Amino acid sequence: MAMSIDDLSLLVEIVESGSFSLAAAHRRWSQPQVSQRVAALEEQLGVQLFARHRRGATPTPACLTFLPSAQQALDAIAAGRQAVQGAPALPQVTLACVPSLTSLIFGPLLLELADAPLEVRCTTDHSPVIMDKLLTGSAQLGFVLKCPAIAGIQLERLHVSPIVAVVRRGHPLTRRRHLTLADVADARLAPQFWGEGCDELIRLLRAHRRSDSAIHAIQPASAAIELALEHGFLTFMPEMAAARQLKLGNLVKLDIADLPQWEWEAMAAWRSGKRPDAAKQRVIQAVRKIRGQV
Repeated sequence: MAMSIDDLSLLVEIVESGSFSLAAAHRRWSQPQVSQRVAALEEQLGVQLFARHRRGATPTPACLTFLPSAQQALDAIAAGRQAVQGAPALPQVTLACVPSLTSLIFGPLLLELADAPLEVRCTTDHSPVIMDKLLTGSAQLGFVLKCPAIAGIQLERLHVSPIVAVVRRGHPLTRRRHLTLADVADARLAPQFWGEGCDELIRLLRAHRRSDSAIHAIQPASAAIELALEHGFLTFMPEMAAARQLKLGNLVKLDIADLPQWEWEAMAAWRSGKRPDAAKQRVIQAVRKIRGQV
């Protein structure tokens, strides 16, 4: 069997991740598939490439000797493909973000990267899908809500924001300084859905509500803000998502004494690896620089 470029790529991925299972997840393969391909490559080369252990796989001296040649071959193929297809002049980095964070992150980040020698592609999706995109390499950086750690993905906190109640300027509830959930329960309500805490909030509000009218939980933050500004709804949302309208005075934060202290934690995420990626590192530096603005 001839040695394939895909086998060389798999070899590099395993060395970078230190794990057959992570390489399998990246490719959406089963782990036995990865093991079979590695075994076939080892048979062709006549050497053992990895020492398997409970924590993953460690490249053998023979693997490390072969690795530079494998990488050179992959680089040569990539360069040839770019020459034929007319690749973009600058490296590309794809960013994936949950919808409610896009206006808070993409604008400041792209402004910070305006003169950087790279091109950015921005997409949106839910946090679990974004984490999967990072594993499979279809996105290089993700901006997600706090979620369980995944092997091979590095997470850094961007911002922690309290959940607050907001209404538009001039709303009747703004005339009262101190409120309780019982005081606001019969208002037109449309909290931004930020997670399990939102479901608990709705249960608390319904316990005080004197009618059986609906309480809408919506996404993204822009929809909740529009309902508050244009249609007089009271919404509960992360303060950071309402920051601009609060600063302009279009939205007003209500003081609700018995509102539980829920928080919304925004994270930056990327796939860790040993292969240097200058474009991705440049974006990570920019993310850290704008952290205080988010």
